[in-house]
Amino acid sequence: MEISGSSAFYSGLSTIQAGQNRVDQAAGKIASAATSQPSDAQNDRLQAVNRGQPTDSASNMLELAEGKFQVELGAKVAKASDEMLGTLIDTYA
Repeated sequence: MEISGSSAFYSGLSTIQAGQNRVDQAAGKIASAATSQPSDAQNDRLQAVNRGQPTDSASNMLELAEGKFQVELGAKVAKASDEMLGTLIDTYA
């Protein structure tokens, strides 16, 4: 019997990575909004171009929280997969 990498484990790891990317992007948006406040005219033009993408700080904070939860859930999936493999293969017997 050949034991290869657990797809659930790798799924957990990829979820962690996606969550970290989401946190990085949201943190970057928050930081850039804090350092550069556009004028009202510039803000109107930016909103006209990016109608589908919310730019307010509340949505960026929400993205940050979602990324945090995504990382936590990915870690739980990876841990559960690791524990399951440990129960299937009893290394102490």
